Amino acid sequence: MSEIDTSQFRIENEPYYKPVGNEVEQFAAAYDVRMPVMLKGPTGCGKSRFVEYMAWKLQRPLITVACNEDMTASDLIGRFLLDINGTKWQDGPLTIAARIGAICYLDEVVEARQDTTVVIHPLTDHRRQLPLEKKGEVVNAHPDFQVVISYNPGYQSMMKDLKQSTKQRFGAMSFDYPQAATEAEIVSHEAGIDLKTAERLVQVAERSRNLKGHGLDEGMSTRLLVYAGQLISQDIPAPAACQMALVEPLTDDPDMRDTLQAAVQTFFPEITDSSKVA
Repeated sequence: MSEIDTSQFRIENEPYYKPVGNEVEQFAAAYDVRMPVMLKGPTGCGKSRFVEYMAWKLQRPLITVACNEDMTASDLIGRFLLDINGTKWQDGPLTIAARIGAICYLDEVVEARQDTTVVIHPLTDHRRQLPLEKKGEVVNAHPDFQVVISYNPGYQSMMKDLKQSTKQRFGAMSFDYPQAATEAEIVSHEAGIDLKTAERLVQVAERSRNLKGHGLDEGMSTRLLVYAGQLISQDIPAPAACQMALVEPLTDDPDMRDTLQAAVQTFFPEITDSSKVA
């Protein structure tokens, strides 16, 4: 097998991540013993950015897989493909990560079928092996290899929950939206807007999060706040930016949209003319 170029999987520049607790130290300790890690938390709260930051900090390659319901085991581990010279085996992302000692990040793992996710089981216990049955090979994971998965435990149905046989192979870390002051700093930095405007966006988001389970499946994520801030930084009026980035993506219900729009108006009260910029 030809040598794999790991440079394509390395994060060269430090991702912006603001710790909210001791999550950096905990993850580093888990990596030291190669413990598989499960990140739990709402959509857009920083789980993926955290993994990128830790891969950079630990100086490890990172291979990310966005899981979906159509993903098969072959999509993860690899398959035989036909080319001009006949049949050729091509490794999947999980196999590549195991060979080169990368962190393999399975994002929103519950979106994948359960018969697909079970292929990670032998990699996440004492064996640290990946059987490639179609190829007749057993890949012994590189000493630096680690599996990280993420999901939102409050969003999926019971039909999409993880099996206990999968959960109990991982150490788990719970994530949530940062405290208001920290979240405002993040939004200000990422969106390139002043702190005062970022604080107002966070206040709007907090109103929406109080509506979770009362008309909304999820409140406004930190990611959406950054989107709104980026629009504002491009001279889009704050109400229009909030409508596009915060209100419309969250709900199609007219009454709930009105409720969210009222929250926007509450925290941007000086905006009376939508042609003016906040």
